[in-house]
Amino acid sequence: MESAKTGDKVRVNYTGRSEDGQVFESSVGMVPFTFTIGAGEVIKGFEDAIIGMQPGERKKITIEPEDGFGLYEEDLVLEVPKSGLPTDLILQVGTDFEMEDDEGNVLPAVVIEILDDSILIDANAPLAGKRVIYDIELLDILKRRIPSGGSMGADL
Repeated sequence: MESAKTGDKVRVNYTGRSEDGQVFESSVGMVPFTFTIGAGEVIKGFEDAIIGMQPGERKKITIEPEDGFGLYEEDLVLEVPKSGLPTDLILQVGTDFEMEDDEGNVLPAVVIEILDDSILIDANAPLAGKRVIYDIELLDILKRRIPSGGSMGADL
């Protein structure tokens, strides 16, 4: 039986948990998750864990922040003037919203403190700086990449 390799399109069931056991995402009981290994569609540690697995195989992995949702960056804690905020934004500690950086990238943010004329926000990913744990089951390898240099071995 073949094992999963970079370039393969795979279908998996997974459950992601924080170190304290809280589930933050899961495909179990829903539509299995499909992605292409090496396409940058998932965090590096998840992708690396799939490589070498065979259909039907299960594993539990712990992913360090560097290979997961990134390190926590203090410079992403920002003070924003209230006057620059959307008028419909509910100003409460813990409110999640999206903001745009100078390059036009959309960033998730959360209100962490409300000041007189401004708010402090944290634009780090919610799981930045944290280890995450995944239970993974490789269900299928849906499509194999064609080896370079020929057309033999068409996609499965």
